[in-house]
Amino acid sequence: MCVESDGCEIEGCSSSDEVRTLSGSMSPALKSNPDLHPCKPGQKFRAALLRCRSPAAAAGILSFGNVLNYMDRYTVAGVLLDIQRHYKVSDSGIGLLQTVFICSFMVAAPIFGYLGDRFNRKVILSCGIFFWSIVTLSSSFISREYYWLFVLSRGLVGIGESSYSSISPTIIGDLFTNNSRTMMLSVFYLAIPLGSGLGYILGSSAKEAAGDWHWALRVSPVLGMTAGALILLFVPEPKRGCVDQMGARIKTRTSWVCDMKALAKNRSYVFSSLASSAVSFATGAFGMWIPIYLTRAQVVQKTAEPCTKEICSSTDSLIFGAITCVTGLLGVVIGAVTTRMCRQRTERADPLVCAVSMLGSAIFICLIFVVAKRSIVGAYVCIFIGETLLFLNWAITADILMFVVIPTRRATAVAFQSFTSHLLGDAGSPYLIGLISDGLQQSYATSAMWQFLSLGYALMLCPFIIREGRQTVKPAVTITLRGQGMTR
Repeated sequence: MCVESDGCEIEGCSSSDEVRTLSGSMSPALKSNPDLHPCKPGQKFRAALLRCRSPAAAAGILSFGNVLNYMDRYTVAGVLLDIQRHYKVSDSGIGLLQTVFICSFMVAAPIFGYLGDRFNRKVILSCGIFFWSIVTLSSSFISREYYWLFVLSRGLVGIGESSYSSISPTIIGDLFTNNSRTMMLSVFYLAIPLGSGLGYILGSSAKEAAGDWHWALRVSPVLGMTAGALILLFVPEPKRGCVDQMGARIKTRTSWVCDMKALAKNRSYVFSSLASSAVSFATGAFGMWIPIYLTRAQVVQKTAEPCTKEICSSTDSLIFGAITCVTGLLGVVIGAVTTRMCRQRTERADPLVCAVSMLGSAIFICLIFVVAKRSIVGAYVCIFIGETLLFLNWAITADILMFVVIPTRRATAVAFQSFTSHLLGDAGSPYLIGLISDGLQQSYATSAMWQFLSLGYALMLCPFIIREGRQTVKPAVTITLRGQGMTR
């Protein structure tokens, strides 16, 4: 016999069976109790669903949702040239799309962090996914006279996606511990480059297949609604801190003000957040502008003609998307393996791996702008190596946060780190790069060569920001929750 979380008896269970409760924990077999009552048919179905809520399945579903989150975000980047031609806007105008998206994303993040530490997390996740799916689908029907409405829709999508990015890592943090947590977070954050790359591929492929770029925005919403339903059905709501050593000692939640004061005093958290801002600045700018930069490079090399058709070539978006997928996989795996090996020798493994990889990434990103004028293949090689080194940081930074922040304020910590990294990073970088490019083009005679060079000069800002981020991450060496009984 076994018992479901509402106290009813489930028939057909042996004495050794266990049933997963709504909190995500396993209830051991219980002896017969006269207070128990037979389950109703709906409760039996609910109990069957609960048995499928294994931690591994939950992590897989959450990772799938994260893939869709980033795939939807970068689908627009995959058809950016078509959107620019359709709405007839400048570089700064097209860069505004990502800036508005990120601004709404970062403003909503602290709100969802507060809610995620206090209310049912999977319900918030599902609502967020359904919301951005509906908005993305609706935005595909906006006519060319209403570009401002298209920009507004990207801001609304940012709010929906913010709920997912702020809360979902904390569920994984409460389902696993130690190296298992590192591995599962690595899988989860692999979804960032994988989803981003698939966004380019999906956007350009859907556009080519339908002959209309609007169809690029009509695929991910269907997948998003599917992910939202899976989260509601199969992802448990684990008790906060249940797998940590201190979990039994956490009795009450502190106020939001108290949480923020504690986070501000946490040096590891502060410095890793600043380093994340540098990475975010570069990835935001690169994600938006590199395909267009490579297209302009081919025009300069006379291996391609400027786009004058309604549907522009998406070859560079496809290649860049594929590279992003592969480098994301390599970066996350190499980062996890390297960190695990280095932990055997030093407590500072996490920040040291981040610092070294960021320095190497800055070097190869600089080389992109040196070789792109003469060799597209050489530029792709530099992109491959630079992105691989850059993506080493994703899972490691998240792992640092899980170890230095107590469970009851992790959603707040994730959300505020997201806020700061976007505020100082990719909230302004796409628009800033476009603004610098427009300014350089207006200062000199407009030509294909100068369009290429002006965007390249603007993008050169990225490796310098990454280099400064490397200097910031070096002090983040305390990977211990001092006085709280939880260490790596």
